[in-house]
Amino acid sequence: MRGEKVDAGGPLASVSADPNAAAFFANGLVRFQETESVNGGNNNGLGPRFNSNSCSSCHAQPTTGGTSPSASVYPNIGPNPETVVFNLLGAHNALPSFITADGPVREARFKFMLTGDGSLSSTPDGGVHDLFVITGRSDAGGCQISQPAFERNLALDNVIFRIPTPLFGVGLIESITDNTILSNLKSNAVQKGELGITGHPNFNGNDGTISRFGWKAQNRSLLVFSGEAYNVEMGVTNELFPNERPSPDEEVLGGLPANCLTNKTPEDSTNFAVGTSSSDAGRNAQVPSDIVEFAVFMRFLAPPTASTTTPGGAGSIASGRSLFTSVGCAHCHTPELPTGPSSLTADLSHATARLFSDLVVHRMGALLADGVSQGGAGPDEFRTAPLWGLGQRIHFLHDGRTMDLLDAIRQHAGPGSEAEQVVDRFQALTSKQQQDLLNFLRSL
Repeated sequence: MRGEKVDAGGPLASVSADPNAAAFFANGLVRFQETESVNGGNNNGLGPRFNSNSCSSCHAQPTTGGTSPSASVYPNIGPNPETVVFNLLGAHNALPSFITADGPVREARFKFMLTGDGSLSSTPDGGVHDLFVITGRSDAGGCQISQPAFERNLALDNVIFRIPTPLFGVGLIESITDNTILSNLKSNAVQKGELGITGHPNFNGNDGTISRFGWKAQNRSLLVFSGEAYNVEMGVTNELFPNERPSPDEEVLGGLPANCLTNKTPEDSTNFAVGTSSSDAGRNAQVPSDIVEFAVFMRFLAPPTASTTTPGGAGSIASGRSLFTSVGCAHCHTPELPTGPSSLTADLSHATARLFSDLVVHRMGALLADGVSQGGAGPDEFRTAPLWGLGQRIHFLHDGRTMDLLDAIRQHAGPGSEAEQVVDRFQALTSKQQQDLLNFLRSL
């Protein structure tokens, strides 16, 4: 991991130079950090089912907008927030066995539905089963619902995990055109074919455009990403997702109990009563709903800045970058892609996104398969994870299963993985060459 000062979390330079854009970024950051309550506070809407109570609690490493924190590495950030919110204000939750203070923030999904007798069915599930419920919280009234049966599903090998994706530079990713992604996918076709690399976009089923956010590229835009996360991770209904999420059992029984529906919906909406004077940037920024401001904040986040000297020194980093290309990593982790025109801010328009991703999904084989399909991404397919900022992350792979970067590389080589031959090439490098490549990755 890089040891120098964190260089992430700030706005794009063109946003800082524009008072209106800067006001929207600042307002979005404040909302991103706000703590949600169930009822009676300033930010009503938490639950009835939730994973945490703030966007920034999960997107915290190495600073706000990042990914899963780790108290053992960054004590100032604190422990996994899920180990703090589970019993907050008297909530009657048990902490699932897979959530630990030094472990990654996780959401849980079930691969298949259970039958009435608690055995595994053949009906795919794939949805998020929130870790916690509001039952017992002092702000939750008389709501009485139960957590999902995690231990039963763990015993059936029916639980898969996801950790938060980092958000730095995602406005650039959103600004990359579909044609650019398709053109890049077709590039170096012969070399990719020789290595068994194919891949394909995860197309949106409605408009046919390329989805690009999330571990399986399941979300088309940052606004959809925001609205879905607000509803799924915190239980806050909004203008895109206006209905509370019951568990499958509650759906069969007719929905959530009435005493768990404590607020009018949507709980997050446009603030129509706020003044809209065009000369008042601060007041203008108060008008949009939370999900719109979340999306603005994320679009305006600057990308991470790579190091040229640490770890390992400039020579090792340069050697590692060359090896990254020669062994074939760059065929999927495309070093850079151009953005198209953008009307939002100058730094998003016709810019270069040094993301190290092709933004399409690839088969990753048996070691990484999670058994869940999302859109056009199958049970063992994942979006090529952007690598910018990798040097300041703690937990690796979609489920945070390892903190060892070398182990993460090797797990790309499972049976059926498009990366298997590339990992074989990496394994054939000398120890020094492997270390140079690792130093390059940690410089990002």
